[in-house]
Amino acid sequence: MRVLLVYDIPHDATRAKVADFCLDYGLDRIQYSAFTGDLARAHQEELMLRIGDRLGDRPGKVQLFAICEKDWRQRLEIIQEET
Repeated sequence: MRVLLVYDIPHDATRAKVADFCLDYGLDRIQYSAFTGDLARAHQEELMLRIGDRLGDRPGKVQLFAICEKDWRQRLEIIQEET
């Protein structure tokens, strides 16, 4: 299932570790604090548990959205590479 994971975490080390977790699960970074990819429901829950454990008592907000393929294909985007 396609997912979009976004987060706002002020603590630098925690934020970096969350990014590592996302990469470990095969997600692709699409913005500094946003990742997308395919994850089974069990892996979604496992990843969120790992992130929650890492966050601990520190402030932060992490959201994971499941997106159906139809909606994903209908997304609008602008990608402009540096020249």
